[in-house]
Amino acid sequence: MKIYVKAKAGSKENKITPPPLKLIKTDTEPEYYVVSVKEEPKEGKANDAIARLLAKHFSVTLSQVRLLRGSTSKIKVFDILDAQ
Repeated sequence: MKIYVKAKAGSKENKITPPPLKLIKTDTEPEYYVVSVKEEPKEGKANDAIARLLAKHFSVTLSQVRLLRGSTSKIKVFDILDAQ
């Protein structure tokens, strides 16, 4: 499952805000999870923290979470393998 993330590094707490539910579903615009992490965006530490939070949120192992795009951007694309 591919998910889109808006990253907020250097936050006061680690948390995930799922995308809002839409009454009318359109495939033209992706829905974004907002993921806030305490780590600063240096040397990939924030990306690692986001991956750990996503693994916990989706109840998968860390090895099942892959960053596909956006390693240096605030907008990221992750692939969650075998998420149920």
